[in-house]
Amino acid sequence: MKPIRLISGLFTVGGWTLMSRILGFVRDAMILALLGTGPLYQAYVVAFRLPNMFRRFFAEGAFNMAFVPMFSKRLEGGDDPNGFASDAFAGLATVLIGLTLVAMAAMPWLIYALASGFAGQEQFGLSVEFGRIAFPYVLFISLAALLSGMLNASGRFAAAAAAPVLLNIFLISAMAGAAWLGGDVARALIWAIPVAGVAQFMLLWRAVRKAGFAVRLQWPRLTPAMRRLIRVAIPAALAGGVVQVNLLVGQQVASYFDKAVGWLFAADRLYQLPLGVVGIAVGVVLLPDLSRRLQARDDTGAKSALSRAAEISLALTIPAAVALMIIPFPLVSVLFERGAATVDDTAAIAVAVAIYGLGLPAFVLQKILQPLFFAREDTRRPFYYAVVSMVVNALLAIGLAPVVGWIAPAIATTVAAWVMVALLRVGAKSYGDVAQFDTRFRSRIWRMVVASAVMGAALWFSNVTLSPFLGIPWWRALALMVLIGIGMISYFGTAHLIGAIRIGEIRQALGRSRSGT
Repeated sequence: MKPIRLISGLFTVGGWTLMSRILGFVRDAMILALLGTGPLYQAYVVAFRLPNMFRRFFAEGAFNMAFVPMFSKRLEGGDDPNGFASDAFAGLATVLIGLTLVAMAAMPWLIYALASGFAGQEQFGLSVEFGRIAFPYVLFISLAALLSGMLNASGRFAAAAAAPVLLNIFLISAMAGAAWLGGDVARALIWAIPVAGVAQFMLLWRAVRKAGFAVRLQWPRLTPAMRRLIRVAIPAALAGGVVQVNLLVGQQVASYFDKAVGWLFAADRLYQLPLGVVGIAVGVVLLPDLSRRLQARDDTGAKSALSRAAEISLALTIPAAVALMIIPFPLVSVLFERGAATVDDTAAIAVAVAIYGLGLPAFVLQKILQPLFFAREDTRRPFYYAVVSMVVNALLAIGLAPVVGWIAPAIATTVAAWVMVALLRVGAKSYGDVAQFDTRFRSRIWRMVVASAVMGAALWFSNVTLSPFLGIPWWRALALMVLIGIGMISYFGTAHLIGAIRIGEIRQALGRSRSGT
């Protein structure tokens, strides 16, 4: 995959992810408007995060980070990729079916482990009920993630990137239908989660078949390749899901503060937009590309792929982080403050958004640096780094809570993310020059920082100027659009002038992305 094709792949995945995240904002705004931040909303947050946590471990974390490099190398070398994928599918399905049955039986204990502060309150019983309904989602979405890995390894990104859009379509439709009919919105929302998982799985199963792969339904077999996959996958479980683990530690702490679980979840959804569009796109595209290049012994191409992925990612991430820190209140107010969500909720969520914004570049850098290890099937060192990061997160979240209150988990998550990046960066040096960023990246990164600082100043002055309009219900959305427009023009204009980015390169990559090449 040439660098321009790598970048176009990032835009393909990023474009679909952007659509999914926009629909996600519509979904979250509807949930807050219809449910508020009370017991029903907090129970939904815990119940929805539970299968997503296991999905990160079993699919996007452990399994995919181990499966994709091994499948990519077999695909590159023509070493029976279909047989390997069939064995992996059977093994993963067996584990997930067992996990789902155990989790549904043990749901009260799981909820207590995730949000012990709910004990004795209305939201505890609701969380148990909602958790049992939502948990089967992990079975279908994890198998769908394996199918996505097969498509991504073959350079087919569109179907896998489009699948998450279905989740938001189903959830939005379920809530809208229940509200229109006067039904139970909360339970319609929860039941839509596993139904959406089935739809995503069916979409990707068809896409895999159409791509020419043949995944056979069979009994699991513990072949030498599967033993190798398991050995690589176990340490990747923690390494790949460290962000989720840190967020769940924060959720446990937040459950002891009124409404804090809901506030942190809403803030998490906001910073997940740039993280999803950029960070997840990098992980999806870069890992199979690096794996293929290592198989072909293309060190020069691997270094170029790493540098271009980091370059385009940080060119979008750094200004996004600055915006989250400079104008969090207008963003939260326009997106979430309506119906049962009040201005007090907006103020609290905005504080968390600003803190998460400070850590956004770190979250994306993890997505860039981890493939350096996973492409070499080295998951042990990221596992050790993740342990250190989680210890830092837990110590800060628990230790700061008596001092700063409910916002401690956000501070802890951000600091732990930068600790993880530092450890990954130092660890990658052992791979030599091929794991280092090239001269072009090093010359552009500081220019991106300068352009982002210019944008930050423009946003600050514009926010002050537009503040009267940002406080008027029907005008605030238009004022926010003007504010975002000023930020984009000031950033991209400055970045182009000082050579941080080249508009022509982005236009060329977008053209390749649209043409599907």
